[in-house]
Amino acid sequence: MKARAHIVVSGRVQGVFFRDHTQRWASSLGLAGWVRNIADGRVEAVAEGEKEKIEDLIGYLKQGPPVARVEDVEVSWEEPKGEFSDFRVTRSMF
Repeated sequence: MKARAHIVVSGRVQGVFFRDHTQRWASSLGLAGWVRNIADGRVEAVAEGEKEKIEDLIGYLKQGPPVARVEDVEVSWEEPKGEFSDFRVTRSMF
């Protein structure tokens, strides 16, 4: 079943290769979308693909890369739009 999730991760998640790890994890799962830093210190992502694979990605994000410290992961499920062809790190919201 195709799905789309808007994900916001808080904690020590900027400056610790969080976006790079997210892009690699999402791509390895066959997901499409994007990840970026936002000005308040959190990381935001949108992922589309199989719901089970998005849930796997969310599990990775709850752990984060080795030097990150994840405090919270907010997930909003949405209808997929099919607008992405791959998963990328995109421009930060600063």
